[in-house]
Amino acid sequence: MPFDLPQALLNVTIFWILTTPHEYAHAWVADRLGDDTPRLEGRVTLNPLAHVDWLGTVFIPLMASLLGGVFFGWGKAVNTNPARLRGGVNGLAAVALAGPASNVLFAVLLAALALVFPQGVEILFRAAFISLFLALFNMLPVPPLDGSKLLIAARIPPAVYLELSRFGFILLLVLMYSTGLGRWMAEASYSGALRLFLMFR
Repeated sequence: MPFDLPQALLNVTIFWILTTPHEYAHAWVADRLGDDTPRLEGRVTLNPLAHVDWLGTVFIPLMASLLGGVFFGWGKAVNTNPARLRGGVNGLAAVALAGPASNVLFAVLLAALALVFPQGVEILFRAAFISLFLALFNMLPVPPLDGSKLLIAARIPPAVYLELSRFGFILLLVLMYSTGLGRWMAEASYSGALRLFLMFR
């Protein structure tokens, strides 16, 4: 199958744009809950360069798009200190959920924008689809994804979490490419985006 470089670059550009509100939401909620770590590290900003992970935001999504694999990636992780967060590990769970929630809200906004910019509906739909996929993907309970922070909030033994962290990247590759999970998340995200756009028609 021939490489579609323009489409791959569009996917990566959209993905990079979508990681910005995702990571900003993490940083903003942490800051509001009393942890100034993200602010000190310059993460309470909508500047895309502050949130890019060149491997997870650019290289892997680009290769996945070019090779026709399951599209996935991640932004630069926002560092937080649970000891500074109001609510402790419960505050950490709120910070973790903020990212995926922002992507769902962004998908709704994109669907609404299609009413104002009907000529851009194809790109807006693709962005909404990727935004919902990003939300689902980040809820996987695999370090360093957001869903893994819920394991900490559930107070799993630290040794278990550290062991998961050692093999997190390998686990993600296995889940996305050796099971039907990646395909299911893509189908669910597409269906969700379609329903949103139909709702705003």
